[in-house]
Amino acid sequence: MRIDKYLWSVRYYKTRSLATQACKKGQVKINEAVAKPSREVYPTDEIQLRKNQITYSLTVNDLPPNRVGAKLVDIYRTDTTPKEAFEAQELLKYSKDYYRKKGTGRPTKKDRRDIDSFYDEEE
Repeated sequence: MRIDKYLWSVRYYKTRSLATQACKKGQVKINEAVAKPSREVYPTDEIQLRKNQITYSLTVNDLPPNRVGAKLVDIYRTDTTPKEAFEAQELLKYSKDYYRKKGTGRPTKKDRRDIDSFYDEEE
């Protein structure tokens, strides 16, 4: 089975074309080697894929006949991703909360006046 089809069928990517794009960008490795989308996957292969700033590690147990349900995914792969990868994602999420919310853009004139009045009160 092709690697892009495998990643789609075990639900790491929503569409097969997204899995293909990830392979072309070099975000998917099989046995420590960068994989093209057409690379064949066999049981016992080690796959590393980078998605959402997390490097997932998984071992292929078996090849699914088609896209499988979420409850059946563990039959076809073993997730060996270290817990530290997810903890780093949590820390990154907390650090981003400090900044302005996405889409709020530049400060308005009212925001600017509030900032200026805040600094004037300190002096």
